[in-house]
Amino acid sequence: MKKLSIISALAGLLFFGAASAADITLYYSPYCPHCHHAQEFFVNKMIYEYPNLRVVQVNVMEEPNLPAFQEALQKCKYDNGGVPVIVVGDKCFQGYADFMEQELRDAVEVDLSDADKKTAAENKKALEANPEDFKAKHADRPKAVTEYNPAVEAAAAKMAAEKKSSEGSSVYFYVLLIVLVAALGFVLVRKDNKKKK
Repeated sequence: MKKLSIISALAGLLFFGAASAADITLYYSPYCPHCHHAQEFFVNKMIYEYPNLRVVQVNVMEEPNLPAFQEALQKCKYDNGGVPVIVVGDKCFQGYADFMEQELRDAVEVDLSDADKKTAAENKKALEANPEDFKAKHADRPKAVTEYNPAVEAAAAKMAAEKKSSEGSSVYFYVLLIVLVAALGFVLVRKDNKKKK
C-alpha cells in the first residue's frame, strides 16, 4: 500500500508538475492612489521575495481590458467595480492597505514547498537589510511585472490549450500502451500455461 501511494505521488508530479507560487493579477486604474500603493508593494517587494512570481497588471480604464475585469469581478463575486482588485490564485482582494501585505504573501505561498517558503523568507530579510544591493543583484526581476494585453493573452491561452490537449493525448497513449502490454502478457502467460498442461 505504501509503494502504491509513493508511485501515485510520483505520477502526479510527472503528469501535473510541481506546485509553484500563485501568480498575481492586479486590476487597477491609473487615477487610483490605492492601486499605486499596491503596485509599489508588488514591484518593490513581492517580485524580489518570490523568484518565480509573475504579476500581470490590467488597466481597467482601457476598453479592451474591460471583459477581463468583468470576468474577475464575477469570479470574485464583487458587486461593484472598485479598484484595485487583486487576484492571487483562487483568492481575491478588493482595495489595498499596508496591513494586507502578509495576507497577500500567504495567498502566494499556498502551494509553495517548504524550501520555496524558506527562500522567500531569506529574500525578504536580505531585501529589508539592503534594498539597493539586493535589487541590483536581482536586476532581472522587474521583468516579472507585465501589462495585460488581450491579444497576447488570447494567443497564450490558445497555445496553452493546444499544449494541454497534446499532453492529454500523450497520457492516453501511454495508458493504452500499458493496458495493451499487460493484456499481451496475460495472453502469453495463459497460452504458456495451457501448453504445459
